Amino acid sequence: MKIFKSLLVLVALVFAAQTDALSQTTSTEQAVSSIKTSSIKVKGVGCSADIKSISNNVKALKGVSNCEIEKKGAVSTFVVTFDTALVSEEDIYTAIESTGGCKNPNDRPYKVKL
Repeated sequence: MKIFKSLLVLVALVFAAQTDALSQTTSTEQAVSSIKTSSIKVKGVGCSADIKSISNNVKALKGVSNCEIEKKGAVSTFVVTFDTALVSEEDIYTAIESTGGCKNPNDRPYKVKL
């Protein structure tokens, strides 16, 4: 009888450990699935100061982990990594377009190309 009780306790412990491991895996998968990387095309970027201003403005958003220039030109491309649970692409577009120009901080020369 003692052996039966011991086996029953052991089976219950193994089942509980498997259930806990499964729930941890599920929450990790959910956290990873909310991370997104987008390439965003921006018109009006003329110099490295523009790039730095835009990048800093986007990185200041809660949920953005990275913003780097991928291609500089008449239409520049920024690669932005962000958590969709905290910030939307529209928020990022707004941050880009509200960044002041390097020649005149009152200008808003940058436009996201959709």
